Amino acid sequence: MTIIVLANCPAGLRGFLTRWLLEISPGVFLGSVSARVRHILWEEVRQYRGKGRALLAYQTNNEQGFAFATHEHAWQPTDHEGLTLLHRPSPSSPTSGAKSAEPPQQGWSRAAKRRRFGNR
Repeated sequence: MTIIVLANCPAGLRGFLTRWLLEISPGVFLGSVSARVRHILWEEVRQYRGKGRALLAYQTNNEQGFAFATHEHAWQPTDHEGLTLLHRPSPSSPTSGAKSAEPPQQGWSRAAKRRRFGNR
């Protein structure tokens, strides 16, 4: 079983992947292909993803029963005592791309006012 998840990738890449995998939701591809085909597909995804990001998960013979790879994704696979986990950077770290935090505005939002008091 192979799963490829694309975000913000060109439509041509999505069309290319539908030759071998089934698109079960926008940007989510699922199928059963050989390791060789999976490797070729992943290389094509990495090459033609544009400004998007990609995640690959596949079944394998290890403790977890699966393995995964990411490309240009904020969450990175990390080995923790033989298990592969996803490390999510904290929002305050400078590498996460978060802007300087401004305090939230006080009071009701416009949408909340419309729901509460109607369109006056």
